[in-house]
Amino acid sequence: MIDFSLSDEQRMVRDTVRDFIEKEVMPFEPQVLRNERQGLPALEPGQLKDLQNKAKAAGFWGIGTPEEYGGTDLGAVMTSIVAMEGGRTFVPFRFGGTADNILYGGNEEQKKEYLIPTINGERRSCFAITEPGAGSDAANIRTRAVHDGDDWIITGEKIFITNGNEADFVMVFAVTDPEKGAEGGITCFLVDREMGWTSQPIATMGEWGPAALNFDNVRVPGKNVLGEVGWGFKLAMQWIGNGRYLIPSGAIGAAERLLEMAIEHAKNRQSMGHVIADYQAIQWHIADSHIEIEQAKWLTLYAAWLLENNKDNRHAASIAKLTGSVMANKVVDRVLQIHGGMGYTKELPIERWYRELRLLRIFEGTDEIQKRTIARNLIKGYAKVSDIGG
Repeated sequence: MIDFSLSDEQRMVRDTVRDFIEKEVMPFEPQVLRNERQGLPALEPGQLKDLQNKAKAAGFWGIGTPEEYGGTDLGAVMTSIVAMEGGRTFVPFRFGGTADNILYGGNEEQKKEYLIPTINGERRSCFAITEPGAGSDAANIRTRAVHDGDDWIITGEKIFITNGNEADFVMVFAVTDPEKGAEGGITCFLVDREMGWTSQPIATMGEWGPAALNFDNVRVPGKNVLGEVGWGFKLAMQWIGNGRYLIPSGAIGAAERLLEMAIEHAKNRQSMGHVIADYQAIQWHIADSHIEIEQAKWLTLYAAWLLENNKDNRHAASIAKLTGSVMANKVVDRVLQIHGGMGYTKELPIERWYRELRLLRIFEGTDEIQKRTIARNLIKGYAKVSDIGG
């Protein structure tokens, strides 16, 4: 018999994180909505810093970071569960003490200059592979890096880069050998902003604020190559694949919170002499949403479990990412429908979530790319229909 229950320790961590989110973070929600309507930042820098200090004091620092780097290393399953709890609020707060997974592959000098300060919250990174002509087709990037003595000269443009406006260094991927293509011809570089790259914000329908990055003959020392020259695409796929299960994790938290709001509203909203929860149409919206949330939850935890047990989770992570992204968009649409006109206003956070959750079906691999990946894995035999446990 498979045991799907959480351990006492896992349950304690989940409950403590949920309590922190509800007591310390959710109270900022009215301010965030108000500031959005006025075109102001969601949180003041001091408020965000205070929240992070409280989280650090509570022990929620470096949840997935190895203990040797000052983290608690709770594993992929608990990292997923914590992301679900964090997803229950739209306040732009994240637990700190983490760094991009590929930074751990740096040499000792790079770890000292980039990894450790990022974990400590002293530096901020961004990951740049997407280009105007290479989104889902990441292997088709055109940014070039040309050898010049001991240095490299990088020229090109990146687009839709998360944290691109705030980061002080970038992990940028550039073509170093056009003849070899993705396998052996793309290299990852650690490039400080002071080396000369610039960023411009991109306005979006949601509150996610990506940036376009420009590299105009930016000179980078040879020591700033991350990993091996030519094998950057492998690092890029490692970065994308390792964190893909966290996208549906956050979506599950948001969907659960939204469904709770819908149930509460349905039990109180009167129409034609009845609370609307009495009507079958509303009940089906609620039932369908709960079913889809539970489906996405277990697919996501399975992908996390595979990673935690050193099994290849890429196929499962694609399934989880696709399922969770589509689910969240269906749920928020139903919840808005249940709330009627009020759900469409900016007085409630539903329309904000409606805009933000739409992004999930696009970034870090579109729905179409996930389906292509899943089908390819099955057709080529990388995954089997009857596989259980990786």
